[in-house]
Amino acid sequence: MTDEGTKRAAEEYLAARLSEDRLTYEERLNRDAAITLAPMVWKRVKDTIITKCVEWNAVTQEQTLTCKETVLGDLRVRCAGRTQQMVVHFDSRKRVVTVENSARQEHEPKVILRIEGYSTDSGRDAHLVRNNEPVNLDMLFLGQLRVLAGLSRKMSG
Repeated sequence: MTDEGTKRAAEEYLAARLSEDRLTYEERLNRDAAITLAPMVWKRVKDTIITKCVEWNAVTQEQTLTCKETVLGDLRVRCAGRTQQMVVHFDSRKRVVTVENSARQEHEPKVILRIEGYSTDSGRDAHLVRNNEPVNLDMLFLGQLRVLAGLSRKMSG
C-alpha cells in the first residue's frame, strides 16, 4: 500500500514528463516547418523589398531605389546619389535572414532575423522572428529604406 505523498509525487513526475514530451514534440514540428517553409519565407522577404522599391519609385517618378538580386541570391538595394547600400542575405542552412544597411548609424547592429515555425488552425506556418517577436516585414523594410535614402527611420509628424 502506497502512501498519499508518494502517489502524488509520482503523478507530478508523470505530468511533468508528459508536458516535456509534448514541448519536445511541438519544438520538432516547429523546426520541421521552419526548414520546409524557409524558402517561402525568403520569397516573402524578397517580394516585400521589391514591392517597396517599386512603390517608392512610383511616388518619386524616377529610379530612386534600385533592387538587384546578386549571383549568390542576396538582394542589394541602392539609393540614387548615395554611396550606401542595403544587402539582405538568406542563409538557408541556419534559417537566418541578415539585413546589412551601410547607411545605418555605427552603433546600430545589423538586423538578424530567424525563421521559425509555428502552429496555426490549419497546420503549420513559418515567419521571421527578431528578439522572440514576429517581424512586420512592411514596417521593418520601410524603416530600412528610409535610412538608406537618408531619412530618419520613422516618419515625422
